[in-house]
Amino acid sequence: MENLTVTLKYLRIPPRKARLLADSLKGLSVSEAEARLMISPRRPKDALLKLLRSGIANAKNNHKLEVDDLFIRSIRVDVGPRSKRWTPRAKGSAAVIQRLTCHVTLVLGVGKSHPSRFTVVRTHPKKVEEKPKEKKNKTEAPKETKAPKKTEGTEAKPKAEPGSFRRVFRRKAI
Repeated sequence: MENLTVTLKYLRIPPRKARLLADSLKGLSVSEAEARLMISPRRPKDALLKLLRSGIANAKNNHKLEVDDLFIRSIRVDVGPRSKRWTPRAKGSAAVIQRLTCHVTLVLGVGKSHPSRFTVVRTHPKKVEEKPKEKKNKTEAPKETKAPKKTEGTEAKPKAEPGSFRRVFRRKAI
């Protein structure tokens, strides 16, 4: 059995948040893991999905492996370097803000696993052809616009001019 390792370094998401999603993917087939990541509402999903698709593409193109035989053997989220920032506090003191990063290591294994429950179909969005815009001739008269039809019993109210509306709420009585 062959293992394929893919890494993602310096992900600007705290490791605790990335681990919550990464731990739910262990042991799944790649198609099922991809489907789970696509419907997940969590923030690390985009980075993990990109990492998983990169691993699938590496296995398919570089190692000539069958995608249906791949599964996630292990996924590990390690702590990365912290960037420290300062924010002012009371009485001239300062408080530290630590921006956490993490490194994600994904190991794909090859083996006959149970049949996948999901098939992820990637469709490319259709290109919409733009209609050419018609050029307006300055010599043509503007088209007449239809006035709204008046029905019997209802009269059209004249439009209020700016500044002619009545104020509804006032702080002081007049």
